[in-house]
Amino acid sequence: MKLLLLEDDDLLAESLAETLGDDGYSVDSATSIRVAESLMATEEYALAIVDLGLPDGSGLDLLQRWREQGHRLPILVLTARDTWEDKVIGLRRGADDYLTKPFHEAELLARLHALLRRRSGGLTQILTVNGLQLDEHTQRVSTDGATWQVLTATEFRLLRYLMHHPDRVLSKSQLLDQLYALDQDAAAPNLVEVYIGRLRRRLGKEVIQTRRGQGYLLASR
Repeated sequence: MKLLLLEDDDLLAESLAETLGDDGYSVDSATSIRVAESLMATEEYALAIVDLGLPDGSGLDLLQRWREQGHRLPILVLTARDTWEDKVIGLRRGADDYLTKPFHEAELLARLHALLRRRSGGLTQILTVNGLQLDEHTQRVSTDGATWQVLTATEFRLLRYLMHHPDRVLSKSQLLDQLYALDQDAAAPNLVEVYIGRLRRRLGKEVIQTRRGQGYLLASR
């Protein structure tokens, strides 16, 4: 699952990207509104984290512009502006949640999980599709609700994206895009096939369907 991080503090952005990566997310980082708008126009993100004090404009104006353009992804504001008035303005301009600096990483991750659960209609951290259960907190999967297998970071990212988009044919390029950030080295073309194969060995060959010439699909029933 890919996130957009708009933060002009390089050290904080690097630390956040590492934390989010450890939690199973792929992160594209931007340090200016110009770069963030370019990424939003060309990439697909599950959620955005946005600072408000940016070198080339107002983060509040950006939030409102994205909403007016029809971007419906959850947006978490992460800022040093900590008065109740600031929070009200941020939420009214388009933010779904508002977290002030300094912050605890555990709280940030908990808020992200809650936003993504609400977006997918889930009420718990257990994502369930067609008898398959994925614990998004512990990164474990179960096919029977009793035995749980620990996934690698890449297996977890791939399966989570498939489960968040059931009954949808996803191309190899779409899946690869969700696994790796734009600033990472290009991945091998067959990487998706390799990890689909690993997931099938864990979960059963029938769980993930191949649509020749199109991509892969995880059926909801």
